[in-house]
Amino acid sequence: MKDWLAVHWVTGAMFMCGALLLVVPVVPGGAERIIYLAGPLYMLHQVEEHFGDRFRTYVNSRVFGVEALTVADVLWINLPGVWGINLLALYAAQWLAPGWGLCALYLILLNGIAHVGMAVALRGYNPGLGTGVALFIPFGILGLVTVPATTAQHLFGLAVAVLVHAGIVAVVKRNAARAAQVRGGEPGRAPPSAISP
Repeated sequence: MKDWLAVHWVTGAMFMCGALLLVVPVVPGGAERIIYLAGPLYMLHQVEEHFGDRFRTYVNSRVFGVEALTVADVLWINLPGVWGINLLALYAAQWLAPGWGLCALYLILLNGIAHVGMAVALRGYNPGLGTGVALFIPFGILGLVTVPATTAQHLFGLAVAVLVHAGIVAVVKRNAARAAQVRGGEPGRAPPSAISP
C-alpha cells in the first residue's frame, strides 16, 4: 500500500484539488469558504512540491546529505497530517465557530514562510516555493484577517501549526542523525526554517 501511495498520491491530490475547486460555488460563503479553500490550495501546493518526489529528494541531497526525509514521512505528513488537519479545521469551523478552523490558515502561512526561509538560506528555488509565495502567504494573511476569531482561537491555531512544523523538523533531524551514524559521518545542518510539509 505504501508503495502504491508513494507513486500515486500526488496525482490524486491534483485531481482532488480540481474537484474541490469545482464545488466552491456551492460552499457557504464567508469564513467557512476560506477554511474550505485551505484544502484544495494545499493540494495544489503539494503538486508543485512533491511531483516526482522533488521535495524529499531536495531535502535529502541539498539540506542534509543523507536520507533524512523518508517516503513514509512524506506520506504521514501530507495525507493524515495536512489533509487530516484541514478536514478537522473545516469541521471545527462549521460546527463550533469559524475561529476554531484557523489552524488550517496558520499551517498554510507558516509553510509559505518556511519555503521562503529555505530559499533565502540556500539561495535558490526549493520545490513548493512558487505556490508558497504566490498563494500561501497572501491567502494565509487574508484568511487570518478575514475569519472572525478570538485571541484564544488565534493562539490555538498558531500552536497547532507550530507544533506540526516542530514535529516534522524533529523527526527529520532524528532521521538525519541516524543515517549519519550508519554512514559514520555528520549530517548536514538544516537552517531552522528549512523543512516544511
